[in-house]
Amino acid sequence: MSMTDLLHAEDIKKAVGAFTAAESFDHKKFFQMVGLKTKGPDDVKKVFHILDKDKSGFIEEEELGFILKGFLPDARDLTTKETKTLLAAGDKDGDGKIGADEFSVLVAES
Repeated sequence: MSMTDLLHAEDIKKAVGAFTAAESFDHKKFFQMVGLKTKGPDDVKKVFHILDKDKSGFIEEEELGFILKGFLPDARDLTTKETKTLLAAGDKDGDGKIGADEFSVLVAES
């Protein structure tokens, strides 16, 4: 399954394009622009599993740095600061990674 099976390719392209500058990433705006905010819980979990590249059941800090590439392969990597901000926003239990339920909450709060 790919992102375009769940989200519109044009929405993905516009959302990724809006955050091409370093230090510009805003997960709340991004999730809204990409159309993830309007998806049901099952689709949000499917997106989570696409972003969980190592299939560990978590999106770790390293994977978060490449989150935009999960939506569009030629997108930029997040900066260290952006990655840490995203991790802090999503890691509700403080274990240093984001689980599927935490990701669902992160999207819902956007």
